[in-house]
Amino acid sequence: MRIALTHNLRLSDSEEEAEFDTEETVNALASAIERLGHRVEKMEVSGPASQLVARLESFSPDLIFNTAEGRRGRFREAFFPALFEELGFAYTGSDAYALALTLDKQLTKLVLREHGVRTPGWQFVEKPSDLKPDELHFPVIVKPNFEGSSKGITQDSVAENVESLKEKVVDALERYPAGLLVEEFIVGKDLTVPFLEHVDNDFDGVLSPVEYVVDAKYTAGKKFSIYDYELKTRFYESVSVKAPAAVSAEMSERLRKIARTVVKKLDCRDLGRMDFRLSDAGVPYFLEINALPSLEPGASLYAAAELEGLHFDAVVGAVIDNAARRQRVKVSARSSSRPARKGPLRVGFTFNVKRIKPLADGQYDHEAEYDSPSTLQAIREAIASHGHEVVDLEATPELPMVLSTTPVDVVFNIAEGFRGRNRESQVPALLELLDIPYTGSDPATLSLALDKALAKKVVRAAGIDTPNFQLMATGRERLDKQFTRWPLMVKPVAEGSSKGVVGKSVCHSEVELRGVVKELVERYDQPALIEEYIGGREFTVGLLGERRPKVLPPMEIVFTDRTDKTPIYKFEDKLEANDRIRYEVPAKLEAAQLERVKSAARGAFMALGCRDVARIDFRMDEAGRIFFLECNPLPGLTPGWSDLVLIAQGEGMDYRTLLGEILSGAIRRYKERETRRRDGREVKEPPLEQRFG
Repeated sequence: MRIALTHNLRLSDSEEEAEFDTEETVNALASAIERLGHRVEKMEVSGPASQLVARLESFSPDLIFNTAEGRRGRFREAFFPALFEELGFAYTGSDAYALALTLDKQLTKLVLREHGVRTPGWQFVEKPSDLKPDELHFPVIVKPNFEGSSKGITQDSVAENVESLKEKVVDALERYPAGLLVEEFIVGKDLTVPFLEHVDNDFDGVLSPVEYVVDAKYTAGKKFSIYDYELKTRFYESVSVKAPAAVSAEMSERLRKIARTVVKKLDCRDLGRMDFRLSDAGVPYFLEINALPSLEPGASLYAAAELEGLHFDAVVGAVIDNAARRQRVKVSARSSSRPARKGPLRVGFTFNVKRIKPLADGQYDHEAEYDSPSTLQAIREAIASHGHEVVDLEATPELPMVLSTTPVDVVFNIAEGFRGRNRESQVPALLELLDIPYTGSDPATLSLALDKALAKKVVRAAGIDTPNFQLMATGRERLDKQFTRWPLMVKPVAEGSSKGVVGKSVCHSEVELRGVVKELVERYDQPALIEEYIGGREFTVGLLGERRPKVLPPMEIVFTDRTDKTPIYKFEDKLEANDRIRYEVPAKLEAAQLERVKSAARGAFMALGCRDVARIDFRMDEAGRIFFLECNPLPGLTPGWSDLVLIAQGEGMDYRTLLGEILSGAIRRYKERETRRRDGREVKEPPLEQRFG
């Protein structure tokens, strides 16, 4: 589609432009719209309306993506939607009526009060004589009635007595003569509940509550906890967004139900954000709604959407798709034919999205190997930065049907699959069936590497040392005589991301070992791998390429707790930074040691048949022997966090280049396939009569 991105550009730090979009936000939105396959035209609206009308009529967009706030007046947010309707253009977001209503805090409260929505007591004040302080419960907060972004709200906005209130009202009216809202101040914490109508959930698009967490350094010495104007503008780095909010499941559901009522009664469309105050007594109070919420990267809408599995581009796409559907705009569908390649490659992006965050003790870890929406967004942007069109292909059971109607040239694959020791091979096997080149190793290698016992057998056969090992399916099997000393290590045989690897995985007795084995077998429904514990240094090595892989500098996982005599790289260490682990890349190794590690990594990569990318883990004992632990041919790609990304950084390779290197193998195979097709060298099926006689 042709999409016009209408916006006000923030050119200064003045309060007048506080609600406007920064250049970074505008560019981020425009890039997302382009990555979604649309043509976008950025249109700044601060000039004469006639100029905008001329540009719109010249560009003739199928849809307007609107973030414009307007410059002045109580109906400023409604101006542009009203103009778009008059001109006959479809646009995103709520209509002029809803925007005018929701900008008026007092009117919004009046409407919602009729539908049972609890709000703090308030008075609307246009002149000092309107104030009736005897009817209010102190403390109260004074704020402009027709402003957003906490404009006019500071620590001094709270009045604790009548005299103070009268002074604050007089001062505020001089700055905001359109009117004030004097509202009873609720002692508690700020929560916000975003709305994304396109999301199909039990709350009609209302997302999980999000909490604003303010750095204690900022709140020190302040009597009242307020998300004020300074926090939103000058000290925004002191605020972090916590999703979901730290409230009970019952309170979360209650807030979402209230928010759903708010959205419906105010007729908000496509997206929005509702602010609440949760009192110390656990009572939620509706404060206001923003029907034209901030879309800057890091906004609360994205944090809540991540819990639904949506990354930045997906949120933008959801707004576009919902607006297009609602206004019956035909979204240009990709052709199901395969024309000769012209222009950018169409890169399918297969993934599993992490919607459930695991706990450090391993609970809820069934999606631990999946990727967060923020990681998916980073990968999309990196691929698109090479000039390719990116097509999201979430690896669900519907993927075969989706692929049949969404042709792509190549696929960048990070999908982990669903279940079984062959799960990582599911998507590549499907792509091979459809003759679509893809990144990474083939199904055979992915299945082999995920089964740690089989991988060890293959690597050992290639002359690479690996700790002695044994499989136990129940925990009652006889312990192999090859184990001559304790401790021994126990872990699931076919899991990644260190799932099942916790402190007690290092066992110092047979009784202890059998208990851990039994627990892992029951939990992961697969045999447990027992192997010798190799004391010493731990390394992980990244490799890129195929026939002659490039070995990146080894990274050492340095265990800093000197009291732990048997340290391991545990599951909890991969969830968040801690002081037990630090990473050193490149690792400090003598020349001979470095060559042995690199040789073992290259040998394991080739023995297992890896392709394009892999990360291989080793231990080096006190005698300098290198022991293969396991191979991950589908390594994590979280920017600034995943081991492979840190290794690449140590080599001086940025994130974009790393992903380009991984993609290059699939592009080469795509070109080889196209050459075969042009030369008529594709194997053709014989006619039916020849096959069946």
